[in-house]
Amino acid sequence: MLIKIPRFPLFIVFCGCITILFLVSPLVSAQSRYPETIAVLKMSYVGEFQALHSYAAYAQKANSENYPNIARLFSALAASEIIHARNFKKLLSELGTEAEKMPTPKIDVSSTRNNLKNAIDIELEEIDTRYPQFIQRIKPENFEAAIQEITYAWKSEQQHKELLQKIRSATGMFFGLLTKKIEGNPVDYFVCQRCGSTLVELPKDSCPVCDSPVSVYKKI
Repeated sequence: MLIKIPRFPLFIVFCGCITILFLVSPLVSAQSRYPETIAVLKMSYVGEFQALHSYAAYAQKANSENYPNIARLFSALAASEIIHARNFKKLLSELGTEAEKMPTPKIDVSSTRNNLKNAIDIELEEIDTRYPQFIQRIKPENFEAAIQEITYAWKSEQQHKELLQKIRSATGMFFGLLTKKIEGNPVDYFVCQRCGSTLVELPKDSCPVCDSPVSVYKKI
């Protein structure tokens, strides 16, 4: 007895294979075209993830030592790093890969005075070394979205350094006197929810880093 094999299911299977190939091939292409960009985005995500947890821990410590203004600064920096990490993670997803799943890091928390010194060291390393190197690494692959986001993060980190340097001298022998002055003048911080720009006053027209409207800033 001859058994007839329906043609329609075979056609469905064939079309299904074509569909799978069509969906997968762009992802494979993206990962092969932008290997350096993907590697840099992954490293940048890890760095921002660690930084945001460091700043959150520093903020908690500053509050416990009765330095609410310094705690607010650390909280603003953490909020900015969250934006950077989110943007890097989104780009990785668009490139067909995922950011590494990170456990909550163990942060070495010292006194607020030492934490300020550590924070400045972190920012200087990112500004002077990491981000300039990252941008140079990914430029040849010309993935504009990644170049833009890393540049935004770099410019935001420069703002972080400026904010930290305003109280840098307070980490010296006159820490007690200067922190009293700092704590006597409450400061609000504003973080752009698009790029992480961090300011003590809202800009007049638009974000100085990404040119987004002022309405995207959030008060911390």
